[in-house]
Amino acid sequence: MVVGILTEKPSAARNLAAALGGMSGRFNGEEYVIAHARGHLYEFVDPHRMVAPEAVQRYQKWDLVNLPWDPQDFTWQLETIKDAEPVAREVKQTLGRCDELVIATDVDPSGEGGMIAVNAFRELHLSPSTWSRMYFTDEAASSLQKAFVARRRIPSLEQFDEYRKALYRSQFDFLSMQWTRCATVLARATGRDVVLRQGRLKSAMVTLVGDQLRAHLEYVKRPFFQNRFRDENGVMYAWADEPRFDDKAQVPHRYSASAVVADTSTTRRTTPPKLLDLAALSALLVGKDIKAKTVLEVYQRMYEAQVVSYPRTEDKTITPEQFAELAPLVDRIASIVGVDARLLTRRDPRPTHVKAEGAHGANRPGPNVPASLAEVEQRFGGAGRLIYETLAKNFLAMLADDYVYEQQKGHLHDYPEFTGIANVPRNAGWKAVFDPDAGQDDSDKDPDAESAESDSTAGLGRIAEPFVFEGANKRPEHPSMRWLMKQLEKRDVGTGATRTSTYSEVTSTSTKHPLLIEKGRKLGLAPAGVVSWRLLPGTRIGDLALTERIYADMRDIADGAATAEDRLAVVAGWVREDIAVMAKNAAALGRKEGVESTSREKVTGTWRDREVTFSREWGGHRFTDDEVHCLLAGETIEFQARSQQGQVYDVYGALADQEHNGRAYVGFAKQGFGRRDSDGQSLPPRQWCSHVFTDAEIQRLVAGSAIEASDFVSKRGKRFRCRVWFKETTPGEGRKIVPEFV
Repeated sequence: MVVGILTEKPSAARNLAAALGGMSGRFNGEEYVIAHARGHLYEFVDPHRMVAPEAVQRYQKWDLVNLPWDPQDFTWQLETIKDAEPVAREVKQTLGRCDELVIATDVDPSGEGGMIAVNAFRELHLSPSTWSRMYFTDEAASSLQKAFVARRRIPSLEQFDEYRKALYRSQFDFLSMQWTRCATVLARATGRDVVLRQGRLKSAMVTLVGDQLRAHLEYVKRPFFQNRFRDENGVMYAWADEPRFDDKAQVPHRYSASAVVADTSTTRRTTPPKLLDLAALSALLVGKDIKAKTVLEVYQRMYEAQVVSYPRTEDKTITPEQFAELAPLVDRIASIVGVDARLLTRRDPRPTHVKAEGAHGANRPGPNVPASLAEVEQRFGGAGRLIYETLAKNFLAMLADDYVYEQQKGHLHDYPEFTGIANVPRNAGWKAVFDPDAGQDDSDKDPDAESAESDSTAGLGRIAEPFVFEGANKRPEHPSMRWLMKQLEKRDVGTGATRTSTYSEVTSTSTKHPLLIEKGRKLGLAPAGVVSWRLLPGTRIGDLALTERIYADMRDIADGAATAEDRLAVVAGWVREDIAVMAKNAAALGRKEGVESTSREKVTGTWRDREVTFSREWGGHRFTDDEVHCLLAGETIEFQARSQQGQVYDVYGALADQEHNGRAYVGFAKQGFGRRDSDGQSLPPRQWCSHVFTDAEIQRLVAGSAIEASDFVSKRGKRFRCRVWFKETTPGEGRKIVPEFV
């Protein structure tokens, strides 16, 4: 009897072979052979190719009269993905004569790994006497050996729970193409030549970002003025019933200095932040110019090398066994990332972070500890170094003490209604290891007008002086990737890995019609995103609760409490409703002003001793208040713009007198491409084709030397090796990355 094992990818096959003793052989008294897929080998054919001949035209043409679709019309036919045919043939050749076939693909919450294997087995017409499943949390040798010995029998592929729920999800997402056709047709009817890709997570992201951006841009500051006190340590004292005034001159000066009376002193503590998922990790790294797509690609390679844990986990904690596996490696990991091991005083499992539940465990360092960060960078590039350093410090933080501070409360002797609070740090604890909020942009965070709580290393002072406090209503935060991921997590929309991959798609600069635009840490709507956002209000596909419902359906289908056919039957009604809603929204597209509308925003100010009005937008970039100030002052600014093809590029320039079609005007004038240093010298981009340049590589490029690397990634996702320079090819256009293929 021969046991055939199918893994999800070549690297998983190599790890399994290392655990069992080869790609074929005997283990635990059983003869086995290993084959591997390459992720998905099969995909659905186009809609018109899986229906009866008389229905082909209806399902092929993008016309609203052909919607909604009837799921019963579909055969759900699959075809081999491009370039996957040789892999599929090898799987059949290797496993065709096996008596038992084992699914050893990734075990993930969506069931996708199970569906990869089942699709391959069914399409290749493999029919062993026994089906089984290996369950493992990682690809360490001990885990794989245990999973092989304890594999579980599957009565039939059709009843396999992973396959059932994953098939339902993929069928629903296939039917979601109807919303893409609907939105695109309606948008084009208004003269907009766009393709508006809709979907559960894509539409949720557009809705959240558009609504938040509108709230941010439509914010109207409503200042108020009020008497307050401040002591010599900067602690503020306020009274909730103290009158507020609209004008500073209206505030009566009726108070004088007063002594401070200490009331209570309480020791407070906060536990370390939770372990990161892939979305939270990507959100931290986007501020360091590492794109979500790069994080996904590099993290996967690092996982295959067992340097980090499984990427597509849904867990927020780790198990006691996973904690015990890393415990002996803690000091080595700390040394590599520059954390003083003496700070790691909590070597026992924290109950908030270590629980006897879950499967793969939260994202964390893997069992293969590198020798140094330099080694990580050499193997996985600058992005790999940042991924490992961030992930390791986040893991190590739970081994540090709590952050401890003393909260001192007091009031004013002469005016006891005025109270203040001072939070005095006593022990940095985990913040000395990893502070996720350090270095974050807080330009959108306004002081809490109601609060008299202050962070003060010196605590309450002795004497407080009166002053006129200026407060205002808080401005809604500008959307960012970090903000968006928090909103999605709060609403339980998607897993961390799914959020990251979808975010990578909707912000991709290689697509013609991206939905979202990244501007540093900030996030905005691309032109196609604006149209999509204005079509979505009131729709089912734009409802943030839709994904929650789909996941509930998946659980029911996996448990046998429902069938995919029943749950898919409602989609036609949803599409019919949304066509009517989108048509109504589309009718207002030409009239209604929206976020980043097609009529460009103008700004007026004094430039060169005269009043000028100029466009506040250039190349898809909206000038910030600081940038406007610098432009009016005659300074040169630099920022990221976007070409008509969706490519993001660095540009710098200043205001200038210009002329277009005989009309004189003042506007931003480009002076060159690329980033610049403090001396005005052009700098290379931080990354090119997914390769993140190290500081040393940037210095070499600036000096005119070439850089050679093998981890560049093409638009089609293919890795390639080449040599690049940073030089000017067209006079006046500035220096840029110039490749030479080797």
